[in-house]
Amino acid sequence: MSDRGKRAEDYAAAVLERAGWHIEARNFHTRYGELDLVAVKDGVLAFVEVKARSGRFLRTPGEAVTKAKRQKLIMTALFYLQEHRHEELQPRFDVFEVILARDGGFEALSHDIIEGAFDLSETDWYH
Repeated sequence: MSDRGKRAEDYAAAVLERAGWHIEARNFHTRYGELDLVAVKDGVLAFVEVKARSGRFLRTPGEAVTKAKRQKLIMTALFYLQEHRHEELQPRFDVFEVILARDGGFEALSHDIIEGAFDLSETDWYH
């Protein structure tokens, strides 16, 4: 992971914690992929994909979460749920977008959280 990616995840975790979320896991790996953050609040178990982009990109950070990436995140989340039982929590997939200054460093200009950015219905194998 790049230094910028790590700093974006640190930033996202800090924002979520200030909003009352408990960060349960960071960088959970399986052979299918990685979950950047797993957070819990008010009966929700959020699998959070963190994406950072500078202002020089035409697409939003969230648009970088392609269908293939969403499928990997869903498979990884299912493995997470097998290892960490949370029947009482409602799982959700969020994308945390960070907009960075154009200078190539890490200055977060803004962020946006897309709650429920996608769900199981987006996978080919779910239907």
